[in-house]
Amino acid sequence: MRFTILTLFPEFFHSALSCAQLAKAVESGVVQVDLVNPRDFATGRHRPVDDRPYGGGPGMVMMPGPLAAALGSVAQPDRKLVLAPSGQPLTQALARELALEPALTIVCGRYEGIDERLIEDEGLLSVSVGDFVLNGGEAAALCLLEAVGRLVPGFMGKEESGEDESFSGGLLEHPHYTRPEVYEKREVPEVLRSGSHAKVALWRREESLKRTLLRRPELLQTAELSGTDIDFLRAQKCPASLGRGLSICLLHHPVLDKSGKPSTVSLTNLDIHDMCRVSRTYELAGVFFVTPLVDQRELGTRILTHWTDGAGGRTNPDRSNALRLGRMAESLDEAIAQVTDEAGAAPKVVATSARTSFRPARGKKERAIAFSPPALVRRWLAEGPVLLVLGTGHGLAPEVLTRADAVLSPVRGFAAYNHLPVRSAAAILVDRLLGDTW
Repeated sequence: MRFTILTLFPEFFHSALSCAQLAKAVESGVVQVDLVNPRDFATGRHRPVDDRPYGGGPGMVMMPGPLAAALGSVAQPDRKLVLAPSGQPLTQALARELALEPALTIVCGRYEGIDERLIEDEGLLSVSVGDFVLNGGEAAALCLLEAVGRLVPGFMGKEESGEDESFSGGLLEHPHYTRPEVYEKREVPEVLRSGSHAKVALWRREESLKRTLLRRPELLQTAELSGTDIDFLRAQKCPASLGRGLSICLLHHPVLDKSGKPSTVSLTNLDIHDMCRVSRTYELAGVFFVTPLVDQRELGTRILTHWTDGAGGRTNPDRSNALRLGRMAESLDEAIAQVTDEAGAAPKVVATSARTSFRPARGKKERAIAFSPPALVRRWLAEGPVLLVLGTGHGLAPEVLTRADAVLSPVRGFAAYNHLPVRSAAAILVDRLLGDTW
């Protein structure tokens, strides 16, 4: 397989290409690496390759001319890529896809980046090696070169070595051990010395699952898992769930009616049942149903009591366990006070809204809502309690939004229609915050 790398610093690659498996692959002809310097194709006395950006700002931008000429000199460019932080993530799946190509041409950017017209005209695939910024694309290109190159037949000593490793099956790789059998009073796991291939394979699979669960649980969302895998993961004793610091608060006042005026909405049996079940499923601290109306709170209490201490609870223990998480409150302040008392610290108040703006007071100009990402709320959950506030009717009143520490982005913020039932929105938002993670 041929790699052509366009770089202003070809010497960056000399050391890497002269050692270890990469050097052996180059020497044996399994891979061929050509280095092309765009400066060799620049014109003018000083042979410039960059210039100031249009629109102003710091730094310089690589000019399209020298890069286009350098690309034109490549006899067999095939798939063309550019390394950029804004590109498609370099994953094992993408590496396997690229390894099927007969040749790759890799453009290394420098300075503030490359003129976008060149990227569009040449059809360059933007690839990123991570959510961080480097001085240039050379270090990233080296990562791509090795990730793809080692999948080319003949690169690895044993072809299966490229298959039984992290990410190849969507999971992190299991631990490895070698001699001595005892090191610093710690022995190699007995199962690896048993001689049973079946037991070793099972141990490795379970250790891979366990390591992925603890270190990169988000990978489990896309990994191919069997029923046995899921049963194993379910049985693991994991650290305390982030959800145990999260409480839901369903406000029935103050919320908005169709005309946008503050109003009070009645409780519904379905909201109580479904939001308690969501709280139970995601191991939340609890869910508050807030209404200033005495008769409504009494109704809610009767529903909860029926399923916790009454006939409903005796016939359906699972439902009883879920509804024990439900509580009635007169106001948002009362819900905050209860969370503070139970958690020992005041919660961060996180509001939700399907709207993108609101009118703070009659006659005032509409005010845009500043939305916060779920990652911010997850950081707060790692530090203390959080109260997630949802509104009935047509959403939370402005006075609630203005006192919140953050407002989560709408569930379908970019869609033309965004009016979910509140219990559906609650389930989706909690899953976005927590997922199947610990």
